[in-house]
Amino acid sequence: MSKRKSSFRDLEVWQRACDLAVAIYRLTEGYPRREMYGLTSQMRSCAASVPANIAEGRGRHSDGDFVRFLCIAAGSLAELETFLELSRRLEFARAEDLAPLVHAAEQVGRMLHGLMAAIRDAPAR
Repeated sequence: MSKRKSSFRDLEVWQRACDLAVAIYRLTEGYPRREMYGLTSQMRSCAASVPANIAEGRGRHSDGDFVRFLCIAAGSLAELETFLELSRRLEFARAEDLAPLVHAAEQVGRMLHGLMAAIRDAPAR
């Protein structure tokens, strides 16, 4: 894996994480104004952090660094899933509007963990 020829842009997990971040930005446009520096800001930050960490890790020169940044991305994703649940409980968004985002987050999470496992299990070159 250390001789990667493709860009982070070629990774489906990065593409899906970007799509999720865009959806979070759109969702939070409708949140109460009082939450601009609260939940809205936090959700946007961790949503953007997922693809950003995938990209940064891919740009590093070692598989170990890449896995470390994928782990950070997974942590940000878990944070985002928590904020989606809080959004539901605080009634900032309807459950039916949140469901596709939760599903997308779960898919990105599975992809992140699968990529981490593939890198860890790959024979050393």
